[in-house]
Amino acid sequence: MSEASINRRMIFTGCISLLLLCQQPVSSPAAESGKALTMVVMDPLAAPLSCPCVEGYAQRDYTVLAKHLEAALNCEVSVIFSESLPSALKKTNGKADIVIGKQSVVRADAKLAKWKLTAVSELTDLQGNTTQYGMIVVNKEDPATSVSDLEDYTIIFGPSEAEEKHSAAIKLLEAASIQIPAERQKIDDACSDGACKVIDLGPASKTAAVISSYAQPLLEGCGTIKKGDLRVVGKTNPVPFVTVFLSDALESDLRKQIVAGLSDAAIKPTVLQALESLAGFIPMPNPSTVAKKN
Repeated sequence: MSEASINRRMIFTGCISLLLLCQQPVSSPAAESGKALTMVVMDPLAAPLSCPCVEGYAQRDYTVLAKHLEAALNCEVSVIFSESLPSALKKTNGKADIVIGKQSVVRADAKLAKWKLTAVSELTDLQGNTTQYGMIVVNKEDPATSVSDLEDYTIIFGPSEAEEKHSAAIKLLEAASIQIPAERQKIDDACSDGACKVIDLGPASKTAAVISSYAQPLLEGCGTIKKGDLRVVGKTNPVPFVTVFLSDALESDLRKQIVAGLSDAAIKPTVLQALESLAGFIPMPNPSTVAKKN
């Protein structure tokens, strides 16, 4: 047998050994303690929190991610779907190890619940983006064509925790030197509410609404509005969208294994398909902590 053949055989044997080693169950602090992890999902594009109106969109299946993490961590991962963290904590008896949702909403809810969380990863969408933005819309018959035309308009914002529909939109208006007095600032929780009001009130009302970029396909797909009923006159700067937070109560080694498990999802086609994602989760370069737990 030639030296080259021997080298090839040694390399092949080494690869097989490495493969077998990688297939061994991963030991984690959670597995060693018999502890199950609780994943709270607040992603507005998760199937239980959305609607199936648009094929292949807003039907993210986080149970597939939970199964992936169970295999990576060798421990049980239960999934709870909720539109808010305080509501989720009531369902879980005060347990939230992993929280996934719109970044600005999770941060606001964590402060409200006094729950200490650290943002560690962001989920890419089907285009590979990790951001979203707000859109200021008017009635299709409205004469306004840009943000600078909204000087004497009533603006329907989203709640303060929805960055793209509130603070980002205010910055966009201020950049155009548009000041909206308090009496002409309205708040609606749902994009559908603001959009419908703009349509129902008509162009003479001089009313505009701020909706989330990710919500537009759902509003049209579900028949809430007809395509062309609204016209976009301005878009905010991009803001972070779906982000993974970990409880600071978790052990450091376990936190690292969870982040590694999330990153590993990028090479799992079934996970990417279930999450409607191009590249899975991207680790945040500078993890940031929010809120404090009593």
